[in-house]
Amino acid sequence: MRHAVRSSRFVSLCLLILSPLLAPTAHAGAERQLAAAINDLRAHPQRCDRRAAQRLAPLALKQNIALPIGYGYGGGLREQLKSSGYAAVAVRSIRIVGAEDAEEAFDQLQDEHCSALIDAQYADIGISRARSEWQVVLARPVIDSRMGDNRSVGKALLAQVNAARARPRMCGRQRFAAARPLSWNPSLGAAAQGHSKAMAYGNYFAHQDPDGDMPADRAHAAGYRGRQIGENIAAGQSSPGSAMAGWLASPGHCANLMNPMFTQVGAGFASDARSDNGVYWTMLFGAP
Repeated sequence: MRHAVRSSRFVSLCLLILSPLLAPTAHAGAERQLAAAINDLRAHPQRCDRRAAQRLAPLALKQNIALPIGYGYGGGLREQLKSSGYAAVAVRSIRIVGAEDAEEAFDQLQDEHCSALIDAQYADIGISRARSEWQVVLARPVIDSRMGDNRSVGKALLAQVNAARARPRMCGRQRFAAARPLSWNPSLGAAAQGHSKAMAYGNYFAHQDPDGDMPADRAHAAGYRGRQIGENIAAGQSSPGSAMAGWLASPGHCANLMNPMFTQVGAGFASDARSDNGVYWTMLFGAP
C-alpha cells in the first residue's frame, strides 16, 4: 500500500407594481448579452492586443457562481462558491462601476481586464448586476464537466493504466519492465468507488477510513477474494488523465501501476463541492 499524493445572486427585488416581471427580465437579458459579448471576444482573442491568438472555448453562464455585488473579494472566494455548490480550481472576480448597460460593461471590461476575459483556464462565468455596478466571476470547476459518468471514467482509467504498463518505465529509481495489461474487476471497482464516495462525502483523504478499514478490508467486503491488494488515491485532479499523471509522477504510486504481480484493477471517483479537495480518486489493484 502506498501513500497518496495530495496534489482548493441575489436578485434586486425593487419592482414596479405595474410591471412585476420587468426588472428581473431586463437584468437576466443584460447578463446574457454581456456573456455573449465576452464569448465573442474569446472567439476573436486577437482583439485584446492585435496579435494572432488561438480561438477559445465559450464560457458557460452559471447562476450558482453569480455572487452578489461586493462578494467575492479576499481569500474567501472559493469558500463562497463552495457554499453554493461549485468547487473551483481557478477563480477570479472582477467588479466594475458606472456601466449603465451590457455594452458599456463590456467596453469597460475589455479596456481594463481583457487578458482575464481571454484566459484559457476559465470555463464558466457568473454575472451579477445592481444598477450600474456589475460583478463578473470567472471560474474553472475542480471536475471537468465533459468527464462523464463513473462507467466511462472507469474505462478511461483502465485504458490509461494499461497504456502505462505497455512500456518499460522508471518509477523514481526503480526500473520496471513492461507488464501485462490488467483486467477490470467489478468487485474492485465497487470498492474503489465506495472509498471515493466516503472520502468526498466525509471530507477526508486517507487509505484508512473512519471505521478503521483498510483497502483489503474494503475489497473483501465488496466480494473480492484475491490475496494481494494495492491502492492508489488522489484528490483535486479534474480528469482521469490528470489523476493518472499524478500517480505516474509519484514513485510509490507508479510502482503500484507497474507491479507485474497485479492482474486486476477497479477504479472510481466521487465529488462533493463542499469538501476540501472537491473530487477524490481511488484505484484498487488485485491478484487472485
